[in-house]
Amino acid sequence: MLDKTPDVYLRIEGLWKNFGVFTALREISLEVLEGEFLCFLGPSGCGKTTLLRAIAGLDLQTAGRIEQAGKDVSNLPPAERDFGIVFQSYALFPNLTIEKNIAYGLENAKRPRAEVKARVAELLELVGLPDQGKKYPAQLSGGQQQRIALARAIATSPGLLLLDEPLSALDAKVRVFLRHEVKELQRKLGITTVMVTHDQEEALSMADRIVVMNHGTIEQVGTPLEIYRDPVNLFVADFVGEMNQIPATAEAGGVVIKNVHLSCNNNGLSGSVIATIRPEDILPVEENGKNVLRVTIFEMEFLGSFFRTRLTSPELGEAMLMADFSINAMRRIGLKEGGKLLVQLPAERIKIFAEAG
Repeated sequence: MLDKTPDVYLRIEGLWKNFGVFTALREISLEVLEGEFLCFLGPSGCGKTTLLRAIAGLDLQTAGRIEQAGKDVSNLPPAERDFGIVFQSYALFPNLTIEKNIAYGLENAKRPRAEVKARVAELLELVGLPDQGKKYPAQLSGGQQQRIALARAIATSPGLLLLDEPLSALDAKVRVFLRHEVKELQRKLGITTVMVTHDQEEALSMADRIVVMNHGTIEQVGTPLEIYRDPVNLFVADFVGEMNQIPATAEAGGVVIKNVHLSCNNNGLSGSVIATIRPEDILPVEENGKNVLRVTIFEMEFLGSFFRTRLTSPELGEAMLMADFSINAMRRIGLKEGGKLLVQLPAERIKIFAEAG
């Protein structure tokens, strides 16, 4: 029996948001599936937080429609929308105990005292802090406060969870740990979740799908693998992950960089283009062949599990390639600064785009 395709839980149609003469969101249309973990990813000022606030009703859109679970919520105040939210600052009440913070929404909803107590205990257990209920927020670490903010957001069992850069205030190691924790919690609850982040690694590791935004518009929507491997334009290619960008000229069967012909799919473009390739897609090889260049290691940077190198080649003129080689590869080949080697740029990993603008 085939799995049932998830229903659309959140639908956004033709959304615009103006602040005076400034347009923060322009013609945004998007569907979020039930139980999906969706990330809004983009640089500062791209409109991702404005879009999240519009979904929550905290900043009403100038035009457009928002539908949640089949209901038009476009003009409803936040209190009448079915969501929980976690802000970057967590916004816990400092004068209330952890138990009281989690119980806040339940008590406002006039739930019976016994039900509230049982639900708070259940949520503390769920986020792995069963013995912290009597403490105050200031007595907890940043990571623990983040978990309590999550528990409070889901206490009333909302249909939608909104996360506004919830991990950005934490140190790197805690952030990596909690990425996994938050994703596991979301899967366990099956709650439709929309998260805002400017951290590419966070989006790639947590999201079912990513919405890449720029200047108030959506550039691309896709799975993390689609966004990373098959960017639709130069902005997405440049923003998500590291990417070599080399001016080139498109011709039949590939591109020309200085006097070197590289075989690849040039998408039917002609004239001046930008050839791109990820650093990890550049491969050290032992013999000449298609798309093989002789290069010199100009610089090496140790990044733990791999070396990031910068490569020069007379064949590329002034262009410099960034390539990532594993420690094992470096040892096997005996690479060092000033050393020479052959590298291949696989045709299927070269992406060609029109020049920006």
